[in-house]
Order: sequence, then C-alpha cells, then structure tokens
Amino acid sequence: MMTKLYVNAVTLLNEFKRDERGVTAIEYGLIGVAMAVALTAIFATGTDGKDFISQLTATFTSIGAELEGASE
Repeated sequence: MMTKLYVNAVTLLNEFKRDERGVTAIEYGLIGVAMAVALTAIFATGTDGKDFISQLTATFTSIGAELEGASE
C-alpha cells in the first residue's frame, strides 16, 4: 500500500516537472514586468528637476535656442 502511494507520488512529481504548458506565458509576463519597472524608473518624476522628462525638455529647449540663434 505504501509502496504504491510512493510510486504514484513520484510519478506525479516527475510528470509535473516535465510539464511545460504555460511556460511561454510566464516568460512573457516576466518580460512585461521588467519593462514596466524599467519604464517607471526612466519616466519617474522627481522633484529636483533631474528626472528624464525635465532633462529631455531642457535639452530640446537648449537645441531650439541654439537653432534660433544660428538662424539670425
């Protein structure tokens, strides 16, 4: 009785270990989470003006001023 239970348990665990259904969905989920974390870190707004959006705005303002000065 115990031997049969043990064999069934080992067989079930081996089948579970080999089962790869849903692995792709889990991988895509992990990639999505990683991208969300990266985008949040990039676009997070800071109060010191050193966040990505503030620096991007300052850079384009500087480029615009240089182009405006060069065309005069």
